[in-house]
Amino acid sequence: MRQVLSLSLPQQTTKEIKKKAKQKGFASVSSYIKYLFEADNDVISVAQLLKDVEETERDYEEGKCIQAASITEALKIYDSK
Repeated sequence: MRQVLSLSLPQQTTKEIKKKAKQKGFASVSSYIKYLFEADNDVISVAQLLKDVEETERDYEEGKCIQAASITEALKIYDSK
């Protein structure tokens, strides 16, 4: 079942949203907003990014990283372990 969500936005923001939705080929602002909401599921938080960086730095300092000339080589080394 659909529900209506009403937002209060500055006029300029509303114009920009409508313009972007049209430029990107969306049939409506609603479909553009739904797309953005779904795309947000693929974005990690700043907190998670910092946690991942800290973990990677620890791994590097502990010598847990591999050296490779390319991603292909890295995958081969990783898969062989």
